[in-house]
Amino acid sequence: MEAGALVIFALLVLFAFLGLGVWATVKAVGAAKRGVDRTITQARRTVEDTTLRARSLGQVGVTAGLAQLRLDLRTSMRATQQTLYQGVQTDSSLRESIGLFERLSEHGHDLDAELKRLEQEPDRKRIAASLPDLRERTRKITESADSLRWAARERARRFAEDELSALSEQIEVESGALRDWSRESVDDLTAAASWDAGAPETRAGGSKESRPAALNPASAPVRHPWQKAPRPETTA
Repeated sequence: MEAGALVIFALLVLFAFLGLGVWATVKAVGAAKRGVDRTITQARRTVEDTTLRARSLGQVGVTAGLAQLRLDLRTSMRATQQTLYQGVQTDSSLRESIGLFERLSEHGHDLDAELKRLEQEPDRKRIAASLPDLRERTRKITESADSLRWAARERARRFAEDELSALSEQIEVESGALRDWSRESVDDLTAAASWDAGAPETRAGGSKESRPAALNPASAPVRHPWQKAPRPETTA
């Protein structure tokens, strides 16, 4: 009976370890996949931004205008997203700002997709006619994103300045306390140093009766095995 219970227990432990191993493997594979996906997404964004920058600088007309609008939109939204999501780690009040930014991002993604479709549109005259409206929509979105970004940065800077000011005041108070030496405290320290040094008059309560070490009777000299015994004095 006991042997059967031990076998069952061993099997349960084995299955638990196998399940833990499978779970760890799945987690590792998932993390690796997410890392690869992030790398691919970042590389795709870098290539696309580089292409847009080349089009905005190397071409003219409608193509350059669309590329510049997309580049301005993506740059502003990305910078604001980075500022808010980094700032919320230390300032939880930015969560509401992140909610507003996510709503703004929906309009930004829609506009970016529309601009991307228009890049393949063959009717350049129609695109040129719609450029003023596209610029206005881009301006509204980027200005809103810039406003959130700079407000978050100013808030973080103000917190840092307030913390630095409070720290400076504390240091000034502590520095003043360290410089406030009274004569009484100096005398106390001197007396304590004399006691620690072992002054004879302090240990004896100020008495002068203690004899110097040189006047005390000398102890018997220590002899070592390698020393020769002194010769006895001869008597005549």
